[in-house]
Amino acid sequence: MKGRSRNISLMILLTLMLAAPALGNPNGPPWDSGGGSLVIDNGCTCHGGGAPSTEVVVSVSNVPRAYNLSETYEFTIGLQHASNEVGGFLFWDYGSGTLLPGEGSQAVADEPGALSQSEPGNDWVVQWTSPSEDIGPVYFQLVGNAVNGDGIPNELDKWNILGFTIGAPGDVAVSTDEDLALRTISVGDYESLFVAEENPEAVEAERQEGIADEFFTNGNLYYWTTLSLIIVAAVLQGEFYERKFGGGPPHLDRRLAIPQGLRRGALAAGLAVLFAYLVDDGASWGYSLVAGMLTLWAAYGVYRTVVQARAPRQYTDLV
Repeated sequence: MKGRSRNISLMILLTLMLAAPALGNPNGPPWDSGGGSLVIDNGCTCHGGGAPSTEVVVSVSNVPRAYNLSETYEFTIGLQHASNEVGGFLFWDYGSGTLLPGEGSQAVADEPGALSQSEPGNDWVVQWTSPSEDIGPVYFQLVGNAVNGDGIPNELDKWNILGFTIGAPGDVAVSTDEDLALRTISVGDYESLFVAEENPEAVEAERQEGIADEFFTNGNLYYWTTLSLIIVAAVLQGEFYERKFGGGPPHLDRRLAIPQGLRRGALAAGLAVLFAYLVDDGASWGYSLVAGMLTLWAAYGVYRTVVQARAPRQYTDLV
């Protein structure tokens, strides 16, 4: 019985150890990720496959180009990601000044001079008071982690790391315009923020619309092409039966045949040019088909005129 209780206790202990990162990180990331490796320097290696991602834009707003002695600045720390809207951060000035947390942030227990989130969020406002004496440029490090909210540190969570410097007093010429004296510093790929997720229903609707459009287009093409072939076949069949059973085409006097042939020839030539133009211009198949059929009709008219002019004269009114 004691052995069984000991096994159950061991399983509970292991479960709590495995769950600790997931339960602890929402209230602030660890300072030391193990083996003396600091998260502030190396990033959130338990998230996003252990490597920084440009999909996360980490930014700090209202940063001066150079600090004034003992002056307090309000920084806004932000995270931007295409789908992950909240997350956490670590922010440190390496002890050069004084960082004070605001709403949703806190001082790091293992390094009180650094700040982190106290709960998952975004757009944290924190304060930084510059040194009371000129110590030269001040270096800052910021690690931001945008999470998907499932409570599990995995490759779906993305993080990035930003380092920047504020110059010492007198290092840069600060504008008299307060807005121009402050800046926003960021790292990441802004284009990745505009990658929209496809709606499966919209994709399926678009696919069905494409099928219907293709069916309609091909259906019309097959119908009119088949109709054209039937008309051509009917004309050829009429020619065959006329020659075999009707005695051939009726005679047409040359005085009538010549002007008729010229008119039909000019019409056929014009339609042939129109057909060639439509094909070369890449016009809709419907226009090309109509022009082609009219060209054949006009050419057939020229053929009939020639055949009738050559046909022998037949006298059908003799007694």
